[in-house]
Amino acid sequence: MSDFVSGHPASSIVIPAYNESARIDATLREVVDCIRSGGWNAEVIVVNDGSTDTTARQVLDFSITAPEVRLLENPGNHGKGYSVRHGLLQARGEIVMFTDADLSAPIREAERLFDAINNGAEIAIGSRWLDRSRQIHRQPVYRQFFGRCFNLITRMVMGLHFADTQCGFKAFTRRAAQTVFQLQTIEGWGFDPEILFIAGKRHLRTVEVPVTWRHDERTHVSYLRDGVHMLREMAIIRWNALLGRYNGPVRPVEWPTV
Repeated sequence: MSDFVSGHPASSIVIPAYNESARIDATLREVVDCIRSGGWNAEVIVVNDGSTDTTARQVLDFSITAPEVRLLENPGNHGKGYSVRHGLLQARGEIVMFTDADLSAPIREAERLFDAINNGAEIAIGSRWLDRSRQIHRQPVYRQFFGRCFNLITRMVMGLHFADTQCGFKAFTRRAAQTVFQLQTIEGWGFDPEILFIAGKRHLRTVEVPVTWRHDERTHVSYLRDGVHMLREMAIIRWNALLGRYNGPVRPVEWPTV
């Protein structure tokens, strides 16, 4: 087992969390076990998005014996996009990534994203659809249908030619993350197409990586409810692009203090 190395870790794993008390302990155990058994020099940042349950307290309790883990608090409930941006802009790793709290993509699959970054990509996004044989537990048919429809719309409206824009498993070089997330404006579930759109506008090399994936029935995403919001957010992204909001300067990359 490797010890967490103080200073600047090689990688940062950001986990957005809202009312995750039922599974956050198991998630953190799995992530920390993977870090230690794999000898990763990594930090884990849990971003609490105004949870009304015991999520924050559980993370703090867990961090007592796991110095790899730290907690960031949002000022209230702002959404997954806000949480991911907050975490990645505060991350200290040379490679930074985010993953969903349900670990639908097992955390060991992060090595596939890291390998893509180390081989020249600036952004590596996990994909459920490039290799369907890697899906351990597939979504219900109706969710697959809505997911594919949404992907088709993103291709047509956003010009994003990826098989899977919504997989919550993405990694970035530190410079790419600082560039993309400083320009991000969408704070809800529709932030994924925006950050990929920004990456294209800023000419950041983005590759799609097939990952093992299992559907979790406890997912917070509703394709009917959240799908309507995402469509509205895509219109906002196109409007932002027309106004040139993704072309502006970004601040130099700085190392956050803890």
